[in-house]
Order: sequence, then structure tokens, then C-alpha cells
Amino acid sequence: MLVTGGAGFIGGNFVHHTLRHHPEYEVCVLDALTYAGNRATLRPAAGSVEFAEGDICDAELVDRLVARSDVIVHFAAESHVDNSLNGPEPFVRSNIIGTYTLLEAVRRHGGRFHHVSTDEVFGDLALDATRKFTEETPYRPSSPYSASKAGADHLVRAWVRSYGIAATISNCANNYGPYQHVEKFIPRQVTNLMLGGRAKLYGDGRNVREWTHVDDHNTAVHLILSHGRVGETYLIGSGDERNNKQIVELVLELMGQPPGAYEHVPDRPGHDLRYANDTTKIRTELGWRPAYDDFRAGLAATIGWYRDNEWWWGPLKETAEERYLALGR
Repeated sequence: MLVTGGAGFIGGNFVHHTLRHHPEYEVCVLDALTYAGNRATLRPAAGSVEFAEGDICDAELVDRLVARSDVIVHFAAESHVDNSLNGPEPFVRSNIIGTYTLLEAVRRHGGRFHHVSTDEVFGDLALDATRKFTEETPYRPSSPYSASKAGADHLVRAWVRSYGIAATISNCANNYGPYQHVEKFIPRQVTNLMLGGRAKLYGDGRNVREWTHVDDHNTAVHLILSHGRVGETYLIGSGDERNNKQIVELVLELMGQPPGAYEHVPDRPGHDLRYANDTTKIRTELGWRPAYDDFRAGLAATIGWYRDNEWWWGPLKETAEERYLALGR
């Protein structure tokens, strides 16, 4: 199994999950170790995983690795919306050209390909709406990040139809859990508080997200690999929707802080209002169910992980906050 982006947040957790639950795979990780890829994420797997440092746009390297892989799971991506608004070029390169490079290698050599995407490709939903995204929802991306992921999704579908590659796609809701970069919403609040700072809330905090534990996401990906129908797309999500203000207040509560101990910062441009996935398809076809059905308990465990692992996130924190300072957020 080749895992692209396997030193990142979801990819790194996928590697650990695979080693624990699917020992039939020999795992090779391909990661460029940009700022969001951290070799330390794989430290617990040292000796059990082959590691190749490199770029998914490097056609020669990708061809060599895909040629000896039966399964390719594609997590590698530039993924932070704020960064895409500030500088979109790396997102177009990694998310579109990188996916194209992998697809061409799979077209030459075969293999089972799974593309990990996001529900952000669908745009957003009204805050007062009851409907959710489905696999048939038209694409309406809002940011350079989500537009680049939408482009990658379309490439995968085209390569399935035009060239017959054996591929599937999953679009997941927001993830949380261990090894998530401190630039992301939940780890940023948690680590700010651990360092004696304050939590930060974009705008009025009414934007709603559906939060899924990273282990539940990766269980779903393995189900799609083993039982999903080639050419199909599956949405993944816990069903637990909360607005950003509720998340900040729950983090504060779990960390023993008063509910108002946060600062409002300027909202991001084009900030999507609400994401929510209808996961009927993966639940009925593949029998997937989230194991982390208590968000409060999952968040408490995640806070505990960051409290116990400052060795991992500490070296990343200053640079992440410098980026936010430059953005005024």
C-alpha cells in the first residue's frame, strides 16, 4: 500500500490505523514534508513503514512507487483555507497536478486507487437549512483550496470513465484528533490555552461544521477499499453539527477556563456557513458507523493528547501563529 501524505494529519493517523488493524499491508509513505507534513508523526511506526520523501508532482518518483503498489491511498494535499486565500498557487500544483501525476501512474501500472477529498467542494449550506450534502450535490467551491480539491475529484472521475482505472472517492466532514497541525481550528485553541494565551474565534462564530474523529474517517476509508464499488463516491461524517462558538466554549470548559475567555478576530473572506453530510450511502451499503459518537468525550481525549505531546506540536506553534499574525487573525 502506498499512502501519499502519510506524514500529515489524516494520512499519518491512517498509517497507524492500518498497522494496528490491517497487518496484511506493507505500507510505504510518500510525503514531501512541507510544513504540514511531520516525520515525527510516524515515529511510533518506526521500523514498520517504508518512507519516501518526495513530491507527488515528481512523475518519475511517483511512477516508481505506484508500479510496485497494489493499493494507493491519496491523502497528500495542501489543505488550509486561510493559506489558500493568501497564496493559491501551491494548492493548484499539489492538489490538481499532483493528483493528475498519480492518476497517470495508476493508468500505466494498475492498482486500486482511493482519493480522499472534502465536503468543502460542495460549497456551503444555509444556517437555517435542514438539508445536507449528498453524493449527487453539485460542486460549488468557495476557496482556492476547495476549488483545487474539486478539480482533483473531477480528474479522478474522468480517469475512471475514460481509462477504466479502479478508483473511488470519499468526501469527509471536518476531522479532529491526534497529530492535527496547530494551524487548524481545534488544535489552535487548545495549544493557545496551554501556553497561557486566549482562544480565537472568527467573526461571530455562527459557522457550523460537522465534526468526525479521524479514526472514524480512516475506518470508513478501509471499508471503501475493501467493499466499496469502483467508480463510486462516499460521503463520511458523524452527524454531529456544532457552530464554532460552541466548539470554543466547550474547549474552554474542558480546559477549566471561563466561557468568555476568547477573542473575536476578523472573519475569513467567503467563510462557508455550514457543512453537513448525508451519510446514508456508506452506512447502508458498507455498514459504517462512527465509534466516536460522543463528541465531548472525543474532544476531551484529543485535548489530553495535546497536553501529553507538546514535543510534537511545540516546534510548530510559533511559525503557525506568525502566519495568523500576518493575516490579522
